[in-house]
Amino acid sequence: MQKSRILIAAAIILAVFAGQAMAIGTPAGTPINNVATATFEVGTQTVSQNSNVSTIIVAEILNVTVTWQDAANVVVQPGDANKALYFTVTNTGNGSDSYTLAGLSAGIGGDNFDPSLLDLYFDTNGNGAYNAGVDTQYIPGVNDPVIAANGSIRILVLNNIPLGLADGNLGNTRLTAASKTGTGAPGTVVAGAGEGGTDAVVGSTGGDDAKLGTYVVSNVVVTITKTSSILDPFSGNQPVPGAVVTYTISVVVAGSGTAANMKITDSIPAGTSYNAGTLTLNVNPLTDGNDADAGDVGATTPGVVTVELGNLTSASPQQNITFKVTLQ
Repeated sequence: MQKSRILIAAAIILAVFAGQAMAIGTPAGTPINNVATATFEVGTQTVSQNSNVSTIIVAEILNVTVTWQDAANVVVQPGDANKALYFTVTNTGNGSDSYTLAGLSAGIGGDNFDPSLLDLYFDTNGNGAYNAGVDTQYIPGVNDPVIAANGSIRILVLNNIPLGLADGNLGNTRLTAASKTGTGAPGTVVAGAGEGGTDAVVGSTGGDDAKLGTYVVSNVVVTITKTSSILDPFSGNQPVPGAVVTYTISVVVAGSGTAANMKITDSIPAGTSYNAGTLTLNVNPLTDGNDADAGDVGATTPGVVTVELGNLTSASPQQNITFKVTLQ
């Protein structure tokens, strides 16, 4: 039996990047040769004689790991469309393998609502976000991914979010990846289906894996914008060494609900140095140190501007943070 990936001309070999999980051992299809040698004496002569060559062809282990990659629950608003959860699928076997992918959003349990599953997409540009017209839709049986041993692909699972949800409601979506070569109890042998016609053996993952990703509903909408202005040493606005850059961070809250305990952090850019005493909040100066006011520079986190804005609602005025750096 030939692996189905060979039969599917339309299958695509997707860009592979180093995954955190490591493939198991010696690559599938590798010959392990061994010869024994007998050394003995005949009369006054010492002679040797080799055995036949014993050859073992390494079989293919079928293992796969799915990992949800979003750093935290993905914030959505009721009625949002095309909201993506970001996963990776890693081939942790020792040979190239192809996979069937599937998303599930209904009836998972452990959450407050069912997202409305749309489609799965390959994260073609690798930015972890859905880009219409750029990312490639996954179509089962047409472009099932082929992943090299220890390689990974990035998958985006898109859902629509229902209306009428409350703040803090959670909605789960599951992504499953299953080896097309074989799944089942660990140790199950699929004769001749492995790399180069070797046997394939289902590994510890059972040849498949699934992970959940989660949305969290927020009816409050936060918009954060960062702008910059430049004053060079010649009173112009060119970004030359010695020019002073004023950064402005603006935060606007809309919708219902409260954006609680809001904190703004911003790393001082490489190639610049912070101009001491220039941090402000709503034109009021803040000290750089860690004290009673709302902000600091480098005290909470080295090299980072930190400003605590507290609880904000749509009734809160726009918040404006400024600080200055000098181009080195």
